[in-house]
Amino acid sequence: MAQAITITLPADVTQALEELASKEGVAPDQLVERAVKQHLFLRQFRSLRERMAAKAQSQGIVTDQDVFDRVS
Repeated sequence: MAQAITITLPADVTQALEELASKEGVAPDQLVERAVKQHLFLRQFRSLRERMAAKAQSQGIVTDQDVFDRVS
């Protein structure tokens, strides 16, 4: 179920958002939703990567070659 929120954006950002939405033929809220989803995904990915990198380093896996050697 969708939930409405209210955000305040600077005028230049609002204008750029509206122009991009018009060019892409979508509503501005769809662009904002995509941007938020992408941001959340990237934060989750980076967090996972940091945790996995620490675990790998504790096992002596530091370089791409180390990874390749383990999976080959």
